[in-house]
Amino acid sequence: MRVGFAGTPAFAASALAAIAAAGFDLRLVLTRPDRPQGRGLKLAASKVKNIALERQIPLLQPAALATERARVALFEQPLDVLVVAAYGLILPPAVLAWPRHGCLNIHASRLPRWRGAAPIERAIEAGDDATGITIMQMDAGLDTGPMIAAVTVPIAARETAGTLHDKLASAGALAIVNVLRQLARDETLPLMPQPATGATYACKIRRAEAEIDWRRSAMDIDRLVRAFDPAPGARTSFGDLSVKIRAGPPVARRALARTGAVLEVAADGILVACGEDALRISELQPAGGTWMPAHAFTIGRRVEAGTAFGTSVSST
Repeated sequence: MRVGFAGTPAFAASALAAIAAAGFDLRLVLTRPDRPQGRGLKLAASKVKNIALERQIPLLQPAALATERARVALFEQPLDVLVVAAYGLILPPAVLAWPRHGCLNIHASRLPRWRGAAPIERAIEAGDDATGITIMQMDAGLDTGPMIAAVTVPIAARETAGTLHDKLASAGALAIVNVLRQLARDETLPLMPQPATGATYACKIRRAEAEIDWRRSAMDIDRLVRAFDPAPGARTSFGDLSVKIRAGPPVARRALARTGAVLEVAADGILVACGEDALRISELQPAGGTWMPAHAFTIGRRVEAGTAFGTSVSST
């Protein structure tokens, strides 16, 4: 069975490595063009590209797939199936119809919940207690195609987007290998339409969303902090300094101070008043700096009860 793969980040790389390790005949890998990264803005290869080069799998990095000219090199390679995972480019109808068995997507949620670009972050932000992996047949819609297999993955109480990403990447790699084995054996796959109800959309994370509004409840802020860890990182300010934070679980506390105000400074962190209850900051990363324990951040800075975090501190 001639298998192609389209993906870019670490989530996709886990699946590609598993497919290769399972012995499938990988004929082609598609990934996004190298992008500038870091302070030096040097071009960096994607995780998927690195695996393709290591395993000497033919590789293409088209900037777009919208035109027939852009697709010429693809269609020179006949495929039985194309596996897609966090590729980053929309596949036009001609590409969806290219492989004999179509295109199979590894999506990081239990569809139809959290269709879209940021299913991992949105599941944590919403307070879901479970998410999962769905292997689906791609169609022209946004994660609307029929389902082939689904796996449930619990979301732990202190889960971050980073830890959940790794769990889902492993689950997705195992699921797609099982589906490909089934396809190779049976020459067909069971297709089940997505439920008509329960669809939600996981829109792309906007930078402005990472700014903490201390008027929100401690539970809401805690979910936001964990959903945006490691990227883009939930941020606030202390005086003129912009900082990203990590925090412990919400603390039941009737705040008699204004929201954003420091209630106490202790060895285990900085307790900050929220719109409801309080949040203990455990780590901070000043702009341009590295992560440090909260108590280390207080050294040399006047962080004490009554001082405040955030630009949206209320006046009451």
